[in-house]
Amino acid sequence: MSGSPSLDLDAEFLTRRAGLVRLALLLVDDLPTAEDVVQDAFLGLHRNRGRVRNIDSVGAYLRRAVVNNARGVLRRRHRTRRYLPAIEVDSPGADIDLMLAEEHRVVLDGVRLLPPGQRAVVTLRYWGDMSDREIAQILGTSVGGVRSQASRALRKVRQHLEVQDG
Repeated sequence: MSGSPSLDLDAEFLTRRAGLVRLALLLVDDLPTAEDVVQDAFLGLHRNRGRVRNIDSVGAYLRRAVVNNARGVLRRRHRTRRYLPAIEVDSPGADIDLMLAEEHRVVLDGVRLLPPGQRAVVTLRYWGDMSDREIAQILGTSVGGVRSQASRALRKVRQHLEVQDG
């Protein structure tokens, strides 16, 4: 169905924005960038709204766009950081404290230490509640690759938690 009149972009934005920002925040680790990533995903939906064939797939389209946009941000950061000296951040922003409960902070600190691919897998699996197959499709890898990345990521997060508890 071309130019689907039943696609209400305003309603989609109001319904999905907060969850997508949380997803993006877990991937890119800063709220302004996460909001930009989500805004770009909605802009892409707006530009391609004439191609929407199934209204039920809008959520999947937006999640994929957020993950792909976040991965692009992380790639650009990685390239940039190779040429810049490391900058220490004293503390996370106040927005992070408001969005996340205290008991999750240590786990999220461990997730933040993961390489981008592992971070994406863990975020999509546990916060995005996606199957390994769905994650593989979004990340353009195999199901085995997703499972391998998840295994390595969980091992690293567990090690981080042990250090924090010790």
